[in-house]
Amino acid sequence: MIVDWLLVLVGLVLLVAGGEALVRGASGVALIARVVPAVIGLTIVAAGTSMPELVVSTQAALEGSPGLAVGNVVGSNIFNIGAILGLTALLAPLPIQGNTVRLEWPVMMLAALQLHLLSRDGIVDRLEGAFLLGAMVAFTAYAVWLGRMATADGGGTDGTGQLATASFGRVGRAALAPNLAAIGIGIGLLAGGSTALVRGAVGVASGLGVSETVIGLTIVSAGTSTPELVTSLMAARRGQADLAVGNVVGSNIFNVLGILGATALILPLPVPPEIIARDNGWMIAASLLLFPLMRSGMRVTRAEGAVLLVGFCVYTTLLLRAA
Repeated sequence: MIVDWLLVLVGLVLLVAGGEALVRGASGVALIARVVPAVIGLTIVAAGTSMPELVVSTQAALEGSPGLAVGNVVGSNIFNIGAILGLTALLAPLPIQGNTVRLEWPVMMLAALQLHLLSRDGIVDRLEGAFLLGAMVAFTAYAVWLGRMATADGGGTDGTGQLATASFGRVGRAALAPNLAAIGIGIGLLAGGSTALVRGAVGVASGLGVSETVIGLTIVSAGTSTPELVTSLMAARRGQADLAVGNVVGSNIFNVLGILGATALILPLPVPPEIIARDNGWMIAASLLLFPLMRSGMRVTRAEGAVLLVGFCVYTTLLLRAA
């Protein structure tokens, strides 16, 4: 038990360091590539912080634990919206860009609905996995193209000073290597820290006799989503609200389309009935709730962040009681 708690502590330290390195490196790359911060959040940061989910879900599927694999993704999406956006908005109100409402949120919503529809027969097969993965590639390419178009039209220059502050303060092409190195180190620390945190947390919780699905929806999903939490909080603290919101929305898209798509492509993925009947509905409801909160005043206020956080606490309480 002491070893498990030490793993949790080491994991948290690595996550904080990794979140700081990733935000600084991604901000520097955004300056050099002249890409708006939201696109960096939707690509490099979102994919990087979702790597722990990919590793955990793939390993769980290969080891015959579909409840852990799918529960990790569904639980992470709920955690991202309820806990991460809620806590980040409490720290600082989050302004929303038009593309987040017009493009990214609809894709996130469609991905959640798509997962529910594909899993209603109790399995996500290889063909469905390939479809999800293809949709992820198409969305990423389109998001990057839109970001470059916005920059070319002069719409992506705002916030350059904030980006310089959030990065390492070096904006020339000579700074590309250290910024990319910072991203790589950050992703490595996030992956290692998340793995240590999850192993420690699962070790602490295993004595409680909880099912693998519930562990996936709670301990594992929260552990693998901690990189998104740390990165979003770091981004908000450094004035990079676009990076914080883009990170969460992009991670939710990547979780369903990228992680479940890749996992199902490797091995057809059975979906536990309780996730189909209960947790998919919570994921869809959380995604729906986010739209009016973003649309009202084009920002997520502290009060709205509190609403998201309370909703997540209600879901977790009901889930644990049902266990």
